Amino acid sequence: MLAETGLNTVCNEARCPNRVDCFSRGTATFLILGDRCTRDCRFCSVAHGGGPAPDPDEPRRVAEAVKSLGLSYIVITSVTRDDLPDGGAAHFAATVDAIHELCPETGVEVLVPDFGGDLSAVDAVIASRPAVFGHNLETVRRLYGAARSGADYERSLAVLKHVASASDGPLVKSAVMVGLGEMRLELDGAFMDLKRASVDIVYVGQYLQPTRKHLPVARFVPPEEFDSLKRWCEHLGFAWVSSGPFVRSSYEAEKVVDELGVVVGA
Repeated sequence: MLAETGLNTVCNEARCPNRVDCFSRGTATFLILGDRCTRDCRFCSVAHGGGPAPDPDEPRRVAEAVKSLGLSYIVITSVTRDDLPDGGAAHFAATVDAIHELCPETGVEVLVPDFGGDLSAVDAVIASRPAVFGHNLETVRRLYGAARSGADYERSLAVLKHVASASDGPLVKSAVMVGLGEMRLELDGAFMDLKRASVDIVYVGQYLQPTRKHLPVARFVPPEEFDSLKRWCEHLGFAWVSSGPFVRSSYEAEKVVDELGVVVGA
């Protein structure tokens, strides 16, 4: 179906270790706005380079794929498009709107870039009424220069805080990787920063080096440390915490909203 529709997924482009599980359940995280990112984060295997102009037909094709798969919940993400005036926010909103129109019972979660800190672009996505608004912090402040080219720790927190402040807005979600060389105190501080930004849902997963040209894994974190991080986040008061080696920010996303009793759909 993906080949026939010409749609991209972050499952394939980012070489996610969970794609066999998700594909076997007939679900995927769609990647819009092309398959090339204008940034070149050293942990990510999505191709780097200039992207094409947004395809005005892509929102309809994504919505039709969601309908064809009979999905009750779907996650939409994108490459970062710093070359576009709004970072692709209008295209995100059009995709969510198309799904709401064709599949009104389907819940939609977005996982967005930082839009260069443009909060009006963030507002455009919020206005399309996703059930969950995700933006990943990814790592601790100290490692941003090495891992997240073109990103800014405080900018990401500002985006999350802005979404959380929206009246009748969506749940706010973020994720952090471990194993890049961070220290535990730095991780604890990052989760405190996310809580201060009023994030509702946090995911914690192990960084896996996608190719030899990417950042090496500094450490494989044992299961008991993931359990400890989960307890810390629960102590901070997050509504939902997923923590484990293969946890990724879109994995079993529908399970979270079901457990939290979130009303989804248009």
